[in-house]
Amino acid sequence: MITCSTAPNPRRVDIFLAEKGVDVPRTEIELATRAHYAPEHLARFGTHHLPALELTDGETLTETLAICRYFEALHPEPNLMGRDGFEAAKIEQWVRRTEMLVAMPLFYVFRHTHPAMATFEAQVPALAEAHRPRLADGLDLLNRRLTASAYVAGDRFTIADIVAYTTLDFAKVAKVRPDDSHTGTLRWMAELAARPSCARPKRD
Repeated sequence: MITCSTAPNPRRVDIFLAEKGVDVPRTEIELATRAHYAPEHLARFGTHHLPALELTDGETLTETLAICRYFEALHPEPNLMGRDGFEAAKIEQWVRRTEMLVAMPLFYVFRHTHPAMATFEAQVPALAEAHRPRLADGLDLLNRRLTASAYVAGDRFTIADIVAYTTLDFAKVAKVRPDDSHTGTLRWMAELAARPSCARPKRD
């Protein structure tokens, strides 16, 4: 698997696999090198997105949820994507809400303000400012959910928690944090931070 374990999307898969107790060979790259934009990478995987998984038969998968879905089928326990149709739909609902209402505005803020992104993006600070209120609304929504529910999608840890946690942990890089009024989110983040799978990756 081609990955960058400090980036939020690859980290989702790393946490998912750690919860499953599954290890796969990994090749780490640094995003700043743009190795994932190299012609040979694009020819192999069809996109620059990470992580990128190549199977033993030569088939490839990218996109975090697709890779997680594949490993969920191979290793159904512990279940992280839904034990029945309704729970799977509920989990997907909260994954989608997190991606659209929290992660997307967060990434606009990060990509258009952080100095490290200047080589990747034609930065437009006004775009970041336009998304800050949307991000605040998304954080409020997530807090309301986590005030009413132990976990994002219900009463147990699922991939919805992985998506939300990696998003909010990455938000620190963009100097965005839940405020003191977000007691549900802060409680949940502290609990997840204590899970071995959610430990921040250490890089040499």
